[in-house]
Amino acid sequence: MATVPRRTYTTLTRRGLRHDTFPMRLYHKAKKLGIWDPRDIDLSRDREDYLRIPDNYRERLRLLIFGFQAGEEAVTLDLLPLILTIAREGRLEEELFLTTFLWEEGKHTEFFRRILDEVLQEKEDMHVVRSPDADNERDLFADDLPREMNRLLTDPSPVNQVRASVLYNMIIEGVLAETGYYSFSRLLGQAGVMPGLQQGLQYIKRDESRHIAYGVFLISRLVAADKSLWPVVEERMHELFDAVARNQERNGSPEAVRTYARQQFEKRLTRIGRAREQTVEQVNKSAESDEMAETETA
Repeated sequence: MATVPRRTYTTLTRRGLRHDTFPMRLYHKAKKLGIWDPRDIDLSRDREDYLRIPDNYRERLRLLIFGFQAGEEAVTLDLLPLILTIAREGRLEEELFLTTFLWEEGKHTEFFRRILDEVLQEKEDMHVVRSPDADNERDLFADDLPREMNRLLTDPSPVNQVRASVLYNMIIEGVLAETGYYSFSRLLGQAGVMPGLQQGLQYIKRDESRHIAYGVFLISRLVAADKSLWPVVEERMHELFDAVARNQERNGSPEAVRTYARQQFEKRLTRIGRAREQTVEQVNKSAESDEMAETETA
């Protein structure tokens, strides 16, 4: 029978809570900026706008929403192993932030289902519509994400934390989701249609800016503590982005969208690369300016 170590309470020690750490600053921001309710968003005009959109644009929008619905549910389900890993390491401030992270992913899942129910009014099973061609396309949500995240339950080593966060935060959130927001903007923004969907997307994008910033921090912290992890980061980033790029090319994504995706990828890889020359404490200090840039962009 496994021996349970004696419990000690961080908040009862002299250390207390370190409010100067980057994860704790993210936690405080989440309390202020993450308080929005998917049910409060007015979708009364969105259904009418959706029906007026030309058929070819409406189908592109429909598939984009299906993709986001599946993606938001996937990241909600698969975040738990990372939270458990961080909790077991006793990183209380990071765990506090991750509680807001999971809650926000749940709200994103709820919001897109509301769009499906009230705006698209989809009643049938949508798996076939959004499923990639199994012979040609790599499904990061259904295959890679659960495998990489659940590996942490049995082997929460730094290398596996890096692999998990690269996939979750840098590629799925930092490339796929960011590119999705850009595509929504191209489809809806200039026409000024579906204001409820656009409002929800702005809230979600703001939430995700904190999630991505935490991912950059986490990977950078791990690299700063062990420089040998950098090649793992670099190789994994390129491998996954190449899969995304192939999928985009196969699906006929516009050149502007593909260029935007690469810009997001290169921006995050460059930021993490700085950790090769930093201490863990320097990573904590530099992360704040990076997060401010993410928030301003959102």
